[in-house]
Amino acid sequence: MNLSSIAILMPGDMGHGVGRALREHGFEVITALSERSDRTRSLASAAGIRDVGTLANAVNQAGLILSILPPASALDLARDTADAMRKTDRTPVFVDCNAVSPQTVSEVSKVMDEANAPFIDAGIIGLAPGKAGGTRFYVSGRDVAPMLALNGMGFSVIAIGDEPGRASSLKMTYAGLTKGTWTLQTAVLLAARQLGVLPELLEEFQISQSHALEIMKARVPSLPADSGRWIGEMEEIAATFAEAGVTSGFHDGAAEVFRVLAQTPFASETRETMNKDRTLEEALKTFCEYLRKP
Repeated sequence: MNLSSIAILMPGDMGHGVGRALREHGFEVITALSERSDRTRSLASAAGIRDVGTLANAVNQAGLILSILPPASALDLARDTADAMRKTDRTPVFVDCNAVSPQTVSEVSKVMDEANAPFIDAGIIGLAPGKAGGTRFYVSGRDVAPMLALNGMGFSVIAIGDEPGRASSLKMTYAGLTKGTWTLQTAVLLAARQLGVLPELLEEFQISQSHALEIMKARVPSLPADSGRWIGEMEEIAATFAEAGVTSGFHDGAAEVFRVLAQTPFASETRETMNKDRTLEEALKTFCEYLRKP
């Protein structure tokens, strides 16, 4: 299978970083930016990703398609891509790299099976390639060789089984801890401020939870920029936990925290434009204005 041309759908925060890494390792990277935002176009251009216009053109030219976009759009993109496959009579490998539940992966897999297209389930852990910490693609499926061929191309690829859904199960449980912890921290701080004990709580955290407090100061003020797309991820995690017989309540609550943050004016920021000087106290003051009144 010819993997010299790879389509990234879509080149957002993670996607354009993956596309840049692949380009730096000699691959042609394309995308389809018809009806996409100016920011997505700007990120694609900065990464050197070539816009071929339509989804049908991307399917016609790519040997491998990486679906990387907000989880709420994952199934719709799979369906649109399958339609484009039928129209072009081409079936490149389709890799769902989104933060979705195993149940959603099963639906995506069925869509690709109906289009006679090879399918790989992938879960991305870590920041985008080029940022600190490294990027890992965990993959599962009947034939994950096309993804394993990309191991070391700016990120690691790790196979964890033949069954689609295993990679996404790992992603869901991992993000259940990371993003779930950030929302729990935010909820605790909001409650303390509403109850009038925030200064005292922060003083106690400085004594007994200093490491956690530093993480909160660094992370919580920036959460609104990602809150809109992380609502869907929390809902996918909640569904994953429920299917496993574990309470969905933690991550239903996490989704609710992100809904509050998504209403704030800070939610219009991007990772390029966010105010990195905003303090934790300043952020919480604004967040509280958007809490539902009892």
